[in-house]
Amino acid sequence: MIELQPGLQYYPSYLDRASQQALVAQVRDLIRIAPLFVPRMPKTGQPFSVRMSNCGALGWVSDETSYRYQPQHPVTGQNWPDMPQSLLDIWQAVAQCAALPEACLINFYEVTAKMGLHQDRDEQDFSAPVVSVSLGDTCLFRYGGTTRGGKTQSVKLASGDVLVLGGAARLAFHGVDRIMPATSTLLEHGGRINLTMRRVTRG
Repeated sequence: MIELQPGLQYYPSYLDRASQQALVAQVRDLIRIAPLFVPRMPKTGQPFSVRMSNCGALGWVSDETSYRYQPQHPVTGQNWPDMPQSLLDIWQAVAQCAALPEACLINFYEVTAKMGLHQDRDEQDFSAPVVSVSLGDTCLFRYGGTTRGGKTQSVKLASGDVLVLGGAARLAFHGVDRIMPATSTLLEHGGRINLTMRRVTRG
C-alpha cells in the first residue's frame, strides 16, 4: 500500500488477472439486471460522459432534480441487485470500517469519457471511506485537498488497482482527467469500469 496523501491509500495491482476477469463477469451479470444509464447534471440536465449503474441496497443517481441515493433503478424502477461477495471482501480487507458498504457505483468510461473534480459528499456519515476498484484501461486520476481550487496531483490507475479515500482524504476533490486507450486487454472493446463502494447511512 502506498499512501499518496494522508488518508488516500493506493493499492497497485491489488487484483490479479483472474480476479479481474471474474469481477468483470460479475459486473456484466449486474448490468443485465440493472442496465447502464446516462446520469444528468442537476438543474442543467447536461448528460455525464460516463454511463452508470449500481448494486447494493442503495444506488447513487443524478438527474435534473438532484444528486441522491435511492433503492430503485431510475429507468426500470427495480431494486438494485445485491453487491457481490467479492466486492465486500475487498471492502473488508482495505476499508478499516466495521460497517459494510450499502452502495457500489458502476461507472463505465468510454475512451473519451472523463469526470471533473468533485467531492463524494452525498452520504450521511463521512467516517466510512470510499473504496474504488479499477478495471480495464488505465486512467489519469487527479486528486487534491478538501477545498476547490487547491493544489492537485495525479496518479495513473491501472486495471486491478484499488484506491481508498478515507480519514483526512474522505472529502478530497478528485476526478478522472482522461482514459488511456489500449492500455489493457481486460475489456474486449476497451474502456474502463470503476466500482466505487460507499457507506451511505450512519452505521
